[in-house]
Amino acid sequence: MNLVIFSGPPSSGKTSVILKVIESFKKRAVAVGVVKFDCLYTDDDKLYEKAGIPVKKGLSGALCPDHFFASNIEDVVKWGNKAGLDLLITESAGLCNRCSPYLTGVKGVCIIDNLSGINTPKKIGPMLKSADMVAITKGDIVSQAEREVFASRVSAVNPKAMVMHVNGLSGQGAYELSTMLYDEKQSLSSVQGMKLRFPMPSAMCSYCLGETRIGESYQMGNTKKMVWEEKEK
Repeated sequence: MNLVIFSGPPSSGKTSVILKVIESFKKRAVAVGVVKFDCLYTDDDKLYEKAGIPVKKGLSGALCPDHFFASNIEDVVKWGNKAGLDLLITESAGLCNRCSPYLTGVKGVCIIDNLSGINTPKKIGPMLKSADMVAITKGDIVSQAEREVFASRVSAVNPKAMVMHVNGLSGQGAYELSTMLYDEKQSLSSVQGMKLRFPMPSAMCSYCLGETRIGESYQMGNTKKMVWEEKEK
């Protein structure tokens, strides 16, 4: 079984792109399944079910979705192998743009859209910077010049990644993306012992443990303060 990890900011078109990519795989008789990770709510699993795709979803609730992913990915791989899949796709939440859900040795794809703002690539951390491939969506809404400038900003942040445009509505570019995701020679039975490409966002403070009161006397553990420079008189 192959494993591919998709991530990206909210509403960037991850599910739409994955559905179009899976359509291409179905034509080649490749059995694909999806595990959707999110925080509080998602009905994307219904879209996958409607398309006849084996799917499971996991909601992290109050826990960081990255930590939730790392705690469950081994069981996810076991489910994929048990289901007899040729390719298993995981879709990350990617809510804080600091997410780092990729594993060393497993292909990682970041989905980002042209409408997010010209400086957005600089605002996204390991989720974009450590991806193997970057798929830019919603290119049909902006001009050719805007597409090229945005793509160049993405390449400046992650010069090693393959950058391409994919339309989640029409499916344009989905086949080309699918050809880079599946390797018949690869066989993954477990991710036990594999390493994350980048450390997770770190925090263990009083607020992590349920504290709601504001003030230094209530703040414990891993906290970070802004630096305030006093103005010279």
